[in-house]
Amino acid sequence: MSTFYDEIGGEEFFTELVSGFYARVATDPILRPMYPESDMKGAAWRLQKFLEQYWGGPTTYSEERGHPRLRMRHMGFHIDLAARDAWLNCMMAAIDDMQMQDIHRNQLIAYVEMAAHSMVNQPS
Repeated sequence: MSTFYDEIGGEEFFTELVSGFYARVATDPILRPMYPESDMKGAAWRLQKFLEQYWGGPTTYSEERGHPRLRMRHMGFHIDLAARDAWLNCMMAAIDDMQMQDIHRNQLIAYVEMAAHSMVNQPS
C-alpha cells in the first residue's frame, strides 16, 4: 500500500515545497523576524522532515528530534492571527507552485490550514 509521501513524489516533492515556502518566508515582514539567519537552513530541514514523516515517509524527524510536539515547540514564538495568515499565505503559494493531483492538493491544504490554526498562541 502506497502512502501520500510515495504518491506525490517523496523527498523530491517535499524539498521543492519547503524551498518554495522558505523563499517566501525570507521576504515576509511578519515571518522573517521569527527566523534567525543562522537557523534558516535548520528550520527548513525540520519542516521538511516533519512533513515527510507526517505523510508516510521516513521517520527521520522523530529519530533525531523526538515527538513533534508542535504546539510546545512553537510556544516561544508570538503567533497571532496575522502570523498565522502570513504563514498560510507563504505555504499556500508554495503549494500552488507544485504539480500534484487534486486529491493530494486538497489533503495537503486541509492539513496545513488545520496546523496553522492550531499554532495560534496569542490573542488578536
